[in-house]
Amino acid sequence: MQQQFSIELTIPIPDDQIMIRKADYEDLKSQQIAGVWWTMKDLEKRTGRGKEWLIENILYVPKFKEKLDVKNGGFVYYPKGKGSPWSFQARKMSKFLEDHFHLVWGG
Repeated sequence: MQQQFSIELTIPIPDDQIMIRKADYEDLKSQQIAGVWWTMKDLEKRTGRGKEWLIENILYVPKFKEKLDVKNGGFVYYPKGKGSPWSFQARKMSKFLEDHFHLVWGG
């Protein structure tokens, strides 16, 4: 016969902290960048990768560009020529990077 114990435990939470569900936390993080557009410099800062790496490994990879390009209903504005700026919908680009990490790094 297996013995079972029941224990009640109290863990104090400091006044300057709160506990929330992980789903609520993720929703709050997502809301921080809703309606925000990134430049290429913003994307470089967020990913820790340079412009050339981002272009070669994500932005101009055909399987990704098809999903990303605003011409196809995506959320990345590809520059029309030299000196024309990139523009990214921050929330959607962030989600894309999270969801496709394994494809970017795994090939």
